[in-house]
Amino acid sequence: MKIAIFPGSFDPFTVGHEDVVRRGLSLFDKVIIAVGYNSNKKDFFPLEDRMKWIRDVFVDDERVSVEKYEGLTVDFAKEVGCTHILRGIRTAADFEYERAIAQVNKAMSGFDSVFLLTTPEHTPVNSSIVRDIVKHGGDAGQFLPKAIQINIQKYL
Repeated sequence: MKIAIFPGSFDPFTVGHEDVVRRGLSLFDKVIIAVGYNSNKKDFFPLEDRMKWIRDVFVDDERVSVEKYEGLTVDFAKEVGCTHILRGIRTAADFEYERAIAQVNKAMSGFDSVFLLTTPEHTPVNSSIVRDIVKHGGDAGQFLPKAIQINIQKYL
């Protein structure tokens, strides 16, 4: 069975993330969305809310699960028995960053990373921009999966 983990902070999970997972399902039997803690980022939305939103997006697909993790991605990957790490690439800068991480992950664990290019319509969408829209009272609905409804008043 081919199992991929799709790691990230997903603060919040965007239409671009959803697209990568759905396309990843054509390559893998199962995708585990691994919601991790990134010490370089300050989370805006609570972890449990982010996990619930993602589960809501994939509620009808048993091939997708959502789990939290701390520490090294490769350690979590070993723990859950995955075979690959799935990542989305939006820009050349993303590629350079992800390439370096993938090479280190491969050296540490033997896991191959699979990169999916973001579809053109999702290229400008990233969690930081969506988070800023939400923080400032804007309507970020077009950048979020339909199943995710954020009540910003809860977080301000």
